Amino acid sequence: MNEPYGAPQIMDPAPQATDPARQALLDVRHEVAKAVVGQDATVTGLLIALLSQGHVLLEGVPGVAKTLLVRALSAALSLDTKRVQFTPDLMPGDITGSLVYDSHTSEFTFREGPVFTNILLADEINRTPPKTQASLLEAMEERQVSVDGVSRPLPANFLVAATQNPVEYEGTYPLPEAQLDRFLLKLTMPLPGRTDEVEVIRRHAAGFNPRDLAAAGVRAVAGAEDLERARQAVATVAVEPEIIGYIVDLVRATRQAPSFQLGVSPRGATALLNTSRAWAWLSGRSFVTPDDVKALALPCLRHRVALQPDAQMDGVRVDDVLGSILASVPVPR
Repeated sequence: MNEPYGAPQIMDPAPQATDPARQALLDVRHEVAKAVVGQDATVTGLLIALLSQGHVLLEGVPGVAKTLLVRALSAALSLDTKRVQFTPDLMPGDITGSLVYDSHTSEFTFREGPVFTNILLADEINRTPPKTQASLLEAMEERQVSVDGVSRPLPANFLVAATQNPVEYEGTYPLPEAQLDRFLLKLTMPLPGRTDEVEVIRRHAAGFNPRDLAAAGVRAVAGAEDLERARQAVATVAVEPEIIGYIVDLVRATRQAPSFQLGVSPRGATALLNTSRAWAWLSGRSFVTPDDVKALALPCLRHRVALQPDAQMDGVRVDDVLGSILASVPVPR
């Protein structure tokens, strides 16, 4: 998750000064770091999504450890996880499940698909056609799956972590706008800096096996109960009317930006509110500040806007336009 414009960093507090649930989630970041180098901001974004009960789109070039990061997070949280490799021939039933004929009973029975888990890793989601991508919509929004007219609920802790390669790469299908809006955050995973890349290679030279997280020392330090207690605490974080007005002003500014043909909807404003509260709580505060809103603005809004065709041709970047909006909208005092 990018943290521009003076966004506050989440610092590890003194043990005696922190909430046990918060400390458990901070420990999760340390465990994931045993397997993934230099992606603390992305891990924090995933934790914010879990606290806000949303879903995350991870974007980065192949080889920046998107899949490994999600697997390590699941292990540290003691949650079940399943992975689906999205391919051009993947069918909707391969994700949600389907009715299978049982020759012994002469009846059709439902066989659960991989979506029935806690964290679903939708790997390279933009390599499959839109029809299959859309099969995730109900699961992401309603947290249930309907097959043959019967609705089947998904687990209480359910998050879709979808990895995506940049659309410039061959063989990719842009995600439909309706599905993009279902993702709470879009986190970009850049290539590592030299120091981090040296550490990655050093670990591999020392025998690190990305398929064996236990050998890397990754252990479960939190669970479903910690997440539930954390969500209850996040719900108590105060949001002053001035902060609500600031969020609305930011969102409305995206609708008036000349470079955008599509601005952020009220759903996006609600998402920015919820994630800002989660960020504030993780940072050890009982109230939301303008800096909390700024910290989450890009990951929360960048996938909810669309550039004008001429802006695309001119090489305008969505993050740059959003950055200009953040710099121009008055900040409450």
